[in-house]
Amino acid sequence: MKIVLDMMGSDKGSAATKEGAALFHERHPEIELVLVGSKEELSDLPFSFELVDAQDVVEMDMGAIEVLRKKESSLVKAISTCATEKADAVVSAGSTGAFLSASALILKKIEGIIRPALVTNFPNLRTGGSIVILDIGASIRNTPEELAQFALMGTLYSQAVNGIKDPKVRLLSNGAEEGKGSEEGKAAYKLLSESKLINFGGNSEASKVLTGDSDVIVTSGYDGNILLKATEGAAKGMSGLIKKAFKRNLFSKIGYLFAHRGFDELKKTLDPRSTGGALLCGVRAVAVKAHGNSDGLGFANAIEVAYRLANKGIVESLEKAMEGK
Repeated sequence: MKIVLDMMGSDKGSAATKEGAALFHERHPEIELVLVGSKEELSDLPFSFELVDAQDVVEMDMGAIEVLRKKESSLVKAISTCATEKADAVVSAGSTGAFLSASALILKKIEGIIRPALVTNFPNLRTGGSIVILDIGASIRNTPEELAQFALMGTLYSQAVNGIKDPKVRLLSNGAEEGKGSEEGKAAYKLLSESKLINFGGNSEASKVLTGDSDVIVTSGYDGNILLKATEGAAKGMSGLIKKAFKRNLFSKIGYLFAHRGFDELKKTLDPRSTGGALLCGVRAVAVKAHGNSDGLGFANAIEVAYRLANKGIVESLEKAMEGK
């Protein structure tokens, strides 16, 4: 297996991506890594790898056309290298918009895919397992047909990554009853209800996403991105409140000694670094977008996501599913 890494895209610079690459190499020394970035900055890494020199970096506010013109940037070179060397996966913590645009144009969409979607696992706080949510930001608005196709993508992802044979799919909506939601959502509800490929369970309110019986939540990219960031913000805020509560007095500090294991486990569950990154599902390679502010652990976990998805053959599974439609 060969995985290509954009080493220059992280908000924290190459120090974070180098730490992440080294940590992943310790876990999987047999995997071939192709590192794309400044040869001067990457020369001190203590393991063997293929180096693709790239001195340029894509800026966060660049449009799709501007990005493609930055052919010497680490992000574009990483994606191009993945395509030309037929690598199994590419990982970047660079600009989300740039990564999505370049991946779709360079790696190409799987035949039959209307629009790729960003998909990731969220924690299921009720079962301790995971919930697949898509789209979380690859697009702003989606048609009913795109939402229905996201349901198929999410089903395959849940089967391959989470090992769930018949995932229950729900649509994110402002009410659980049929007839709730946007016009696109209501039309997608009808399509999913009629589909024989999807185990459709109806609508889900946002309050039930992390605690309900869903295995896959389907939503437009705009709503999904808001859900993602609201959940991450709430988790961070709750962690701060818990710390404050236990520092209140001597008795609360003593109480923490007995309860800290449970709270440490909760903190780990809600830590965005544990998710690692999101898959751009629908293109002809495993393309994983890591958090822009990933530290070493977060970037290592993003590479781990790419490794697991490539190992499970998620792209091939989607190609077969589209051929059979």
